[in-house]
Amino acid sequence: MTPLPRTLQELRDQGWQSKSVKEEIRTNFLAKLRGGGDLFPGIIGYENTVIPEVSIALLSGHDMLFLGEKGQAKSRLMRSLVQFLDPEIPYLDIPGSPVHEDPFHPITKAGKTLIANSDPKEIPIAWWKREDRYAERLAPGTKFADIVGEIDPAKLAMGTSMATEDALHFGLIPRMHRGIFAMNEVPELDELIQVGLFNILEERDVQIRGYPINFDIDVLVLFSANPSTYNRSGKVIPQLKDRIGSLIQTHYPLERALGIEIMEQEASLDLGGEFPVTVPYFMREIIEQISVCARKSKYVDHASGVSARFSIANYRTMVSSARHRGVRLGEVPAVPRISDLGHLTTSSLGKLELDMMGSQQMSEKQVLEAIIAEAVRIVFNEYVDKHGLDEIADIFAKGVKLEVGDMLPSKAYADRMKRVPKAWDKAFEVNNSSNEAMRASCVEFVLAGLYASDRISRSTKHGRMIYEL
Repeated sequence: MTPLPRTLQELRDQGWQSKSVKEEIRTNFLAKLRGGGDLFPGIIGYENTVIPEVSIALLSGHDMLFLGEKGQAKSRLMRSLVQFLDPEIPYLDIPGSPVHEDPFHPITKAGKTLIANSDPKEIPIAWWKREDRYAERLAPGTKFADIVGEIDPAKLAMGTSMATEDALHFGLIPRMHRGIFAMNEVPELDELIQVGLFNILEERDVQIRGYPINFDIDVLVLFSANPSTYNRSGKVIPQLKDRIGSLIQTHYPLERALGIEIMEQEASLDLGGEFPVTVPYFMREIIEQISVCARKSKYVDHASGVSARFSIANYRTMVSSARHRGVRLGEVPAVPRISDLGHLTTSSLGKLELDMMGSQQMSEKQVLEAIIAEAVRIVFNEYVDKHGLDEIADIFAKGVKLEVGDMLPSKAYADRMKRVPKAWDKAFEVNNSSNEAMRASCVEFVLAGLYASDRISRSTKHGRMIYEL
């Protein structure tokens, strides 16, 4: 492996050529596109919607705004663009300088002076790693000095003239020269700072405090925003909107199966180990359907959205509740049940923003309970339509009375359900007759589904539920 050049002369001898950051990204993106690999690993459900738009924006050399509700992978998409940068790029190694300058095209006075007055064999070169070339900032509380720069009072006190760049403290954008800068929640950015971004997006120069100090900045600028605030008049000034090359609209999973895939990927749970957990697919469906129902609920503020983190947190809670029962009762593996959903208040409250008009006098907990019941009903009816569960319903029609609870042993269900309908194995794709914990989960699902469909009644006693005809 050829060692990296350490002087300007070595860099020239090796034949390295300057590229703008957008040219660099375009070149690497095209190489990966040609190779046919996964362009955005870990991004699920955007293959035919968002990713093509991002791809075209990269090829167009556009700055981008990612517009979508919370929990739609906007930040992940922005951070993923780092993969299209070169592994390392050279810069002038100037002590104390925060700007990683192109060795062939310096932009600061210090860099230009070094090139003009020094022997190329003596000009030191260092290398900037890909992962360090991305900076991100949250708009609320951000000041002009944070992202552009400011006159440094300490330097003025030492006698530096304020009319020279030596008096400056550089903000994030100059420090990300030849890199990527991302601003989250741009509608919350002060209007004066939005104005300050005009030149950066259009002319690619930086002006600080009106002093005659300009920098030819090379940076890819990314933004994120929520539609409810971005489209509100006065939140983002029209001139800034006009200068953003591409607007990329994100969305929640278009299919429940994709939502489940995202949920499991992001939850990153080890379901094995000393205390394993087996999660029936219908329980995964219910957890994701809860989020789907919440996004459609008249009680929830649609402008706020319901994040994918809602499903992820609820999935972890459900699995943890089952594992807790498995450890306490010695059930291996533990299997989540509907009664485990009673603990979702801990992972859900605070993540739902209620619509004050729609919810009226309902509390957040009551809204959540209504949403969970709706999700169970929807998933249960899909199983009924697909498999027909008349045999199961018939058992309860004959007067079977069952008590359920998150800490009730699975054997208690098995004792009451002596006869297991053959339809169960087909409907739930598991051998319910040989696994008491799985059978208990199926029993609770059917009971909750029948109750949600108004076919049986339910009463609560000492934290446990009793279902009967």
